[in-house]
Amino acid sequence: MRTDPFSDTLTFLTEGYWATPTFWVILIVSLAIAALAFTTLPEQRTGDHLFRYIVRFVIGLMWWQQSLWKVPPDFEGLRHWTEEIVKNAAFPIHSRLVNDLILTHFVPFGYFIYFTEVAIGISLMLGLFVRASGIVGALLILNLYFGLYRLESEWPWTYAFLVLLMVLFAVERYGRSLGADALIAARSDKPRGMMRLLTALT
Repeated sequence: MRTDPFSDTLTFLTEGYWATPTFWVILIVSLAIAALAFTTLPEQRTGDHLFRYIVRFVIGLMWWQQSLWKVPPDFEGLRHWTEEIVKNAAFPIHSRLVNDLILTHFVPFGYFIYFTEVAIGISLMLGLFVRASGIVGALLILNLYFGLYRLESEWPWTYAFLVLLMVLFAVERYGRSLGADALIAARSDKPRGMMRLLTALT
């Protein structure tokens, strides 16, 4: 149960749960990457890059935090909201696809969603392959936008805003602001082979 943002944040950062030390490791790595980009790439030393880093990290933290209520093997909460999509989807075909394809194969679907969302959160916090995670994240949120559109307790614009934010991260390459993507992009002006692929993901 939520109390207030400050108490809830303190609880999240200190509670005795496996995700807490894992998050602290991700935070330390993220700060180390940011410091490396700041010290080795002079163009990174601007307020714009710092602002983009903070926004990207906070949204990544949100992805990480919300994945904690769907941890396998129970996937608590995930099944409920998947069933809500069946009942509240904007289009009948969406409802049928979720019911016939996802709910009938829920366990593999649950693992896929969980690890995908965790990967997006880590990607954003580290600034690693943000273009790719931004696109995937936008598609996942778009599914919720259409899937929960008729649910009275939900505000569809929330999902629309999140879709646009994730698209912005991809288009504006937010990972190249004090992130691992900036370090990858700086390695070569004319990438070849695997480096070309890695650069495309950033």
